Amino acid sequence: MPHPIAMHTKVQPDPQRVALQVSELGKRVPLPSGALTILDGVGFSISHGDTVAIVGASGSGKSTLLSLMAGLDTPSSGSVLLDGEPLSALDEDGRARVRGEKVGFVFQSFQLLPSLTALENVMLPLELRGDADVETPARAILGKVGLGERLGHYPRQLSGGEQQRVALARAFVTRPAVLFADEPTGNLDTRTGQAIVELLFALNAEAGTTLVLVTHDEHLAARCGRRLRLDGGRLVTEERQAS
Repeated sequence: MPHPIAMHTKVQPDPQRVALQVSELGKRVPLPSGALTILDGVGFSISHGDTVAIVGASGSGKSTLLSLMAGLDTPSSGSVLLDGEPLSALDEDGRARVRGEKVGFVFQSFQLLPSLTALENVMLPLELRGDADVETPARAILGKVGLGERLGHYPRQLSGGEQQRVALARAFVTRPAVLFADEPTGNLDTRTGQAIVELLFALNAEAGTTLVLVTHDEHLAARCGRRLRLDGGRLVTEERQAS
């Protein structure tokens, strides 16, 4: 069952601050028959604290766009500015630094390290960042997501919903400027998925993080303040909606 989230340190979003600036972004993949265009001239701006859903049919370029915005891949053309960092001008080491300092991830398949306990999985990004105290914040956020009694459990000992709670805790423990979520409820049943959605938005509101998620779930997309729709690698509609 979902656990209440205490909002002790809510951060107020700053709509004047640009979290993501995507300009004329293109991605092409060479094939024997010619280049395959995955993204074509996509451009938009996302303000600090925005919640944005990227929607579209399979093959529309959603996950590729997310990978480019997060610095996991490089564009064929155009640029991405993430919280003031020009990702397109950085090498892999530079992009890795930005990801470690400014980005959190939640994946459909959880992506927990099976050899680490829940606590160790959440401590890991803090250790990689070089924080002096990694255990205290990791314990605190695992308690916040309702897993205070499961700290020593390994992923194989946790349900799918519990694994995604660990993934959420790991994503938010560093207080990232931007959190990217790729189909965060895709591997969960409806009830568990809804609980994860509530937890995701509660943590996001508390942290004041910019949330960008890719989803096929229109109900999840409707929870966001903006919806960007891709079709054939192009941005075809952009809607503001009540979140």
